[in-house]
Amino acid sequence: MTTTYAVLSEGLQKRYGEVHALRGLDLAVPEGTVCGVLGPNGAGKTTAVRVLTTLVAPDAGSARVAGLDVVRDPAGVRRKIAVTGQYASVDGDLTGAENLRLFARLLRAPRSRAGELLERFGLTAAADRPARTYSGGMRRRLDLAASLLVRPAVLFLDEPTTGLDPHSRNGIWDAVRELASEGTTVLLTTQYLEEADQLADDIVLIDEGRVAQRGTPAELKALIGSHAEVVVADPSLLEAAAAVLDRLTGGAPVLDAERRTVGAVTADTTLTLPRIVREIDAAGVHIVDASLRPPTLDEVFLRLTDRKELIA
Repeated sequence: MTTTYAVLSEGLQKRYGEVHALRGLDLAVPEGTVCGVLGPNGAGKTTAVRVLTTLVAPDAGSARVAGLDVVRDPAGVRRKIAVTGQYASVDGDLTGAENLRLFARLLRAPRSRAGELLERFGLTAAADRPARTYSGGMRRRLDLAASLLVRPAVLFLDEPTTGLDPHSRNGIWDAVRELASEGTTVLLTTQYLEEADQLADDIVLIDEGRVAQRGTPAELKALIGSHAEVVVADPSLLEAAAAVLDRLTGGAPVLDAERRTVGAVTADTTLTLPRIVREIDAAGVHIVDASLRPPTLDEVFLRLTDRKELIA
């Protein structure tokens, strides 16, 4: 079966003076999927989105969005996409309904579509209130609704839930899942790794202007193995517990005297929690807790980028 890509770039390059924002970026996002784009600050995520949405031209390389070349046919690309940024772009003096009707007129969309989207995003009760009275989550939902007045082939979401409370964030997540189920391709940049874990079919990690790693959340987690941790009853036995974990995992155990813990990463998929407990008990170390879990995406990306700062 031949895969059709909604977003496809090869060797994208972009410089701003001496700064190489993109250094040969290759992306391939299949139609109808959610692709999470992550990376440290300054990695090139924003520049990549600006190129793919025709806001800036690349210095080299090529990119096609919804089958159209972003350089040769930027107007055609814009007709196929929608973009929602970090901050809602709605007019605070207009009501929610007026905002959507205005966008519908500009986009030549049916006026009835505005009512459909107000209901879909739970804004019907607030439709006749000025948007300036909306909460941050409501404004973000209204902004997303405006992006969907004309159903896009590709939706670019640039950190859509930044600053939102968990309830509002879950509402946006539900909307993204529904869009993907209806066939819209979503390219999502986010600073919340849990968001990527929840939503993305595939994740692309960008670092220093190029793709450092890609895969499903599960595939990326598998790259660094599982994380084993034990809590000892007596801090004086931390070294003994570490010796056992070192032998079992080969993962350079990390000791925390204050928490009385020893942790290590293992790539051994046959290692089980009962075996860890038995081996440590056999070494004469009494433990009060033990766990063996997959790594978080935070741990994966900090390991893959070898950075201490948060992914953003």
